[in-house]
Amino acid sequence: MKTLKSTIALSLLAAGVLSCAHQATADLVLVNGRVYTLAWPEPDPEGRPAAGAPHDASGWRPDADTIAIAGTRVVFSGRQSDAPKLAPAGRSVDLKGATVIPGLVDSHVHLANLGAALERVNLVGAATEGDAVGRVVERAASVSKGEWIVGWGWDEGAWTSHLPDMRLLSARVPDHPVVLHGLHSFAVWGNRLAFERAGITRDTPAPPGGEIKKAANGEPTGVLLNNAAALLTAALPPPSPTQLEQRVVRALAAMAAHGYTSVHEAGADAPLLAVLEDLDRAGRLPLPVNAMIAARDTALIDAWRARQPTAAGRPLTVRSVKAFYDGAMGSRGAFFLEPYTDRPDHHGVGGAEYGFDRERLAAMMTAGYQVTIHAIGDRANRESLDFFEAVLAKSPAARATRPRIEHAQVVSPADLPRFAALGVIASVQPSHAVEDMAWAEARIGPERIKGAYAWRSLRRAGARLVLNSDLPGTDYDIFYGLHSAVTRANREGQPKGGWRPEEALTIEEALRGWTVWAAYAGFREQQAGTIAAGHSADLTVMDLDPFQVGETAPARLLGGRIVMTIANGRVVYTIGP
Repeated sequence: MKTLKSTIALSLLAAGVLSCAHQATADLVLVNGRVYTLAWPEPDPEGRPAAGAPHDASGWRPDADTIAIAGTRVVFSGRQSDAPKLAPAGRSVDLKGATVIPGLVDSHVHLANLGAALERVNLVGAATEGDAVGRVVERAASVSKGEWIVGWGWDEGAWTSHLPDMRLLSARVPDHPVVLHGLHSFAVWGNRLAFERAGITRDTPAPPGGEIKKAANGEPTGVLLNNAAALLTAALPPPSPTQLEQRVVRALAAMAAHGYTSVHEAGADAPLLAVLEDLDRAGRLPLPVNAMIAARDTALIDAWRARQPTAAGRPLTVRSVKAFYDGAMGSRGAFFLEPYTDRPDHHGVGGAEYGFDRERLAAMMTAGYQVTIHAIGDRANRESLDFFEAVLAKSPAARATRPRIEHAQVVSPADLPRFAALGVIASVQPSHAVEDMAWAEARIGPERIKGAYAWRSLRRAGARLVLNSDLPGTDYDIFYGLHSAVTRANREGQPKGGWRPEEALTIEEALRGWTVWAAYAGFREQQAGTIAAGHSADLTVMDLDPFQVGETAPARLLGGRIVMTIANGRVVYTIGP
């Protein structure tokens, strides 16, 4: 039987870092850490830790304290007392009790939007129309007359029953065309000059799946919903390739500072993908990116269908396609089996009417691409599952593409088992539940809400989950995400005990959602997701123990801070020297 040290030696030898004198060379050694490798078996569907987990009646405990890295790989993780002698080729960092987990992955982001949001007028948290307009007025004072002003972050879900209009915005900012994106990108609000520049009048028809809000006299009010938003945003001057590159680099740097070691871009059109490819060729991607091709860019997906999907684990991976089946529930654009409770004449819009191209997507899936579908309403989720079922019936091998439904926000109980049966990953955003809870039940009533944000029900039905943020529509701070998943309460701890807490996840499940499960969703489970010899050196270091805090005092999660981020063996962020 091999001893622990001989097993370590064999793993180091396989990694090519063990000399004939049995001395390992490491570029970076982390010591005195609270390391959770997540290499133990999965919890059960109720969230109970597996028998092999470092957990007992007294709670969680780290299963390692030392990690050695050579090049881009971990070559040792375990107890310092069991580590082989390490040659001083690199540096050693004393973590002084900080916690290390596998590198975080945000598996649903919008990089260009995040980069742009960092430049735009920030409307997040604006409680009233007047507050939002005041912020635009401040920006107008610092830019040249006639220059476009773009803002982002007013909450179209919370404001949907009292939407703003263009009157105050036009009166206070008359000399600049103004476009203000909703928080979740399913609504846009503009002033009169912006509507004039875009050529939107009372006679402009709404596109399929979109709505132009109009006053009693038939004139546009200033707000466009769902697919109609493009009528206004199309008038914005497009960013140059240099500007787009700056936005991407800025966004990825922000992600690194928040502990993320890679991201999945949820909808790259041709200009964004070209920038990502240029950065990749130049070796300038701050973090690895798994790019989903935007299905609405039909020329782009047609071009990629003729190519082979790129292998997982490269700095830039292209093997997925992102499509939309419906809009958002907040703007009443989600597609439901029954009418909205607060609008009985309306089911929402979905499918082909919302731009879902069944034939193209089936061809991409058959060609080996992972198809991911945005689906919010219960009808959108059902018909997305129907689509996957039809493709798999003709091409069973396409199951290996690991199809995903993004959001899986409201699912009929009858459809829950179909996720597992079809091998469809449910890609969910814990923060959406706590941000939508103020109005969600009013939209769809007390019965349907039981199938909304139903993470525990999905787990019990055998579905694979992955957790993410959908930034910039929500705060992508991992501690906020973990807190949302575990407590289902807002930052103030309301409602007490959480909103529908029976659907909450455990802290282990939540952490797996951003690590192990994210690695599987990105086809990297053999390379990442756990801390193990031979795996990619992707590590997130934080100043609190999320396992212990998340189990015993989850409110304290909100006070956490990232100490260091290591991606592919490189320290890409640190608060220390």
